[in-house]
Amino acid sequence: MKWLEILMFLVQGIPEMSGAVALSLALAGVPLRWRIIVPYGVVLVIIIYAIRALPVTFGLHTIAALLLMVVFIAKTTNVSPVKSVIFVTISMVTLSLLELFIHKLLFAMTKIELQVLMSNKVLWSLFGLPQAIILILLALLVSRFRKPVQGAWKI
Repeated sequence: MKWLEILMFLVQGIPEMSGAVALSLALAGVPLRWRIIVPYGVVLVIIIYAIRALPVTFGLHTIAALLLMVVFIAKTTNVSPVKSVIFVTISMVTLSLLELFIHKLLFAMTKIELQVLMSNKVLWSLFGLPQAIILILLALLVSRFRKPVQGAWKI
């Protein structure tokens, strides 16, 4: 069943991390290039999964994701590292708040206990998809109202 766990992690993680990167870029005024964002989201999720599989302190994967997103944005766009930190932090805080709100809402609606949910990898991943979708929609909305800067990408 390890393959199912990995597959479900990717099913939830790719849209979630792609959405977080996209929201960070939209906040920075960088045009959304999904052909760059999604592959980076895939790489980011694989790195996060590898870190989570290691016997390290829980939460280290989140710090690694923050740092990797900052480096990605600072190196591939004309956004300064300081602004990258700010926009990535806003994006990840938004993700955290969405996750908290949506999980509470879904728990209240379905009456599923946390232990039952966590033991079912498919259901656990499906509970994580709404915040990924909302994050992507937020990125599209921000990108629409915050006019992207021409020449913002270095690549």
